[in-house]
Amino acid sequence: MPPSYRIAEAAALLGVSDDTVRRWIDSGRLASSRQGGGPSTVDGADLARVATQLREPPAPGATPSSARNRLTGIVTRVVRDAVMAQVEIQAGPFRLVSLMSREAADELGLEPGVRAVATVKATQVSVDVP
Repeated sequence: MPPSYRIAEAAALLGVSDDTVRRWIDSGRLASSRQGGGPSTVDGADLARVATQLREPPAPGATPSSARNRLTGIVTRVVRDAVMAQVEIQAGPFRLVSLMSREAADELGLEPGVRAVATVKATQVSVDVP
């Protein structure tokens, strides 16, 4: 079953407000569903599609420079070959790309729409699943 996110979770992953996500749903930019009387949810793969449209770079000086950065986002693309995997994550306005073993990507269950945390240290990006 593909992952789905509540409106507040989707907003946090994209770095926008809950109201923005609701406006996108109302305008048809983002689809939502509701099971019974439960809260509205957004499909993870559809959220990943919208995340790829939000790749505007942050303002100069707006990015923190600590080597202990942990950026929560959503996987937007995974390219696997026999040995390696390239994983793209959209964390608010930040697009991160990590190269890892295919085995690691498979063990983490990385695919478009999955929430992930990118830990940035120097030139290495490690990916964790919360």
